[in-house]
Amino acid sequence: MSTRPKALFAMHEEHLALLFPAPLLRRLDTIADIDVTLVAERFDDPRLSLADTEILITGWGCPPLDEELLTAAPRLRAVLHAAGSVKNLVSPACWERDLLISSAADANAVPVAEYTVGAILLAGKGVFTLSERYRRERAFTLAQIQRSVGNYGRRVGIVGASRIGRKVIDLLAPYDLDLCLYDPYTSVEGIRQASLEELLSRSDIVSLHAPATPETRHMLDRERLELMPDGAVLINTARGSLVDTDALVTELKSGRLSAILDVTEPEPLPPHSQLFDLPNVFLTPHIAGSHGNELSRMGAAVLDELERLATGLPLAHRVTYDDLERAA
Repeated sequence: MSTRPKALFAMHEEHLALLFPAPLLRRLDTIADIDVTLVAERFDDPRLSLADTEILITGWGCPPLDEELLTAAPRLRAVLHAAGSVKNLVSPACWERDLLISSAADANAVPVAEYTVGAILLAGKGVFTLSERYRRERAFTLAQIQRSVGNYGRRVGIVGASRIGRKVIDLLAPYDLDLCLYDPYTSVEGIRQASLEELLSRSDIVSLHAPATPETRHMLDRERLELMPDGAVLINTARGSLVDTDALVTELKSGRLSAILDVTEPEPLPPHSQLFDLPNVFLTPHIAGSHGNELSRMGAAVLDELERLATGLPLAHRVTYDDLERAA
């Protein structure tokens, strides 16, 4: 008789092979008793044996974990989420059951931080603006010095010492940048703290890494966007709701600011949005987070957590109720 915990996948089936490619499935088979051909996209699927399930391995597309599900799964003790936020997954009933909840948000933060660092360095070199000019003019003067670009001493403001914000700061450490941070709740050793207004007014590049909460909605409104110096660049890989879109469009149309936006409000943008047509806007379709082969990093993180559970160790990335208020 197997002593391995009984586990079940619950997510969109199309994501399973990317999250758990063959080597990870083989590893999983040594840790848990799981049918790797069975993926729950809904919990009323008659093929499921919820009464025996001890651990749910969830991902994008998992149905909400409501009281009905918990009643049908009386032995359920842990939920290991192979994605980032669990805000829309867990219900009050999960906390009442005192379920162990874990998230692969740390693993998902890696590609977001990498994207952000790339964007910061390219923005500092004026790549997006000069590329657009080159495309438009179809010519340039060889060896002409671009006086307004360069990353030596470039002033970069990080808004939010979230897990992604901290990873961005770590990855930027080797570069000769002048970093400052705004976060009302925490600090990072070696990084100068500033008020949001000071950070905006003195930064050449501002990168947003705060969660979407009622407190942070439109934290960059018209008045605060006006504080940014001429030629500054705004990077948003966090949540579109952090920025007042209409106010940002006004600044962008004036040509005073530029923006690199992986997230927007609304999302996706309506086809008629002016953001598509402005030459000083670089838009990407919410790709900074895990895509393609990056999903298997989250799968590996879940298996690390599963091994810890199976050997009686505490979860390394446990999510608590109090965490949700500050999470993305």
